[in-house]
Amino acid sequence: MTDSCQKIGVFDSGYGGLTILRELRRRLPEYGWLYLGDNARAPYGARSFELVYEFTRQAVETLFARDCSLVILACNTASAKALRTIQQQDLPLIAPENRVLGVIRPTVEVLGDISRSGHVGLLATPGTVKSHSYRMELEKLSADMTVTEVAAPMWVPLVENGEADSPGADYFVKKYIDTLMASDPDIDTIVLGCTHYPMLLPKIRKYAPEGVTILPQGEIVADSLACYLKRHPEMECRLGKTATTEYLTTENPEKFNDIASLFMKDPVEARHICLS
Repeated sequence: MTDSCQKIGVFDSGYGGLTILRELRRRLPEYGWLYLGDNARAPYGARSFELVYEFTRQAVETLFARDCSLVILACNTASAKALRTIQQQDLPLIAPENRVLGVIRPTVEVLGDISRSGHVGLLATPGTVKSHSYRMELEKLSADMTVTEVAAPMWVPLVENGEADSPGADYFVKKYIDTLMASDPDIDTIVLGCTHYPMLLPKIRKYAPEGVTILPQGEIVADSLACYLKRHPEMECRLGKTATTEYLTTENPEKFNDIASLFMKDPVEARHICLS
């Protein structure tokens, strides 16, 4: 395949990255997209830095081998635990002309324009919280803002088990929001630092205090990628304008198709793949 027919790869440990892909396709419908979900080894949230890096590197190399010159890590855990090492150590050796981007930096960059109090809350997986990646990125941009981080480990299982709309989800949504706000009552912006969490948005908005802005990442990442492609015409010209989307999963494709269709609000047909 020639360089002018390259695709944009989107990787996530499971289904959550589909909320990012949905916004990417809406914002940039002309490109070709290849989504890879490592559903067989999900979730990544509680895994070690070493394992997340190894799994993410395998996924990136797989997407590169399938004609993706640009890969988005649509996974906060992978962005927190693996992105920097892949960018600094692996890319120069395996594909110096390719690029891998994450979801944390674009999210942090907009916080200064959104938060009035300078007090930001983060709800994320245990792995993302433990990495303190959001706090470190924000400190690079603004010393005047503070981030309070709370892990919400039950939210991913609720989403992936189809319980996002169930009455039982209310308890866990309210629990983590109450914990966050009790830690810092001055929080006026809550970042949903896991791509599964937008599936819980109705309940999150129900239990968040009035006046607190809830910040999903899909639109932010999509806008950031659009700006990136404008700034980097040497990458943009390599991308094929095929307006197509393909899906790969390490799990059972039929199961993936059923759940992914709920995320995408469109039928999905995936192929099975092994990562190693």
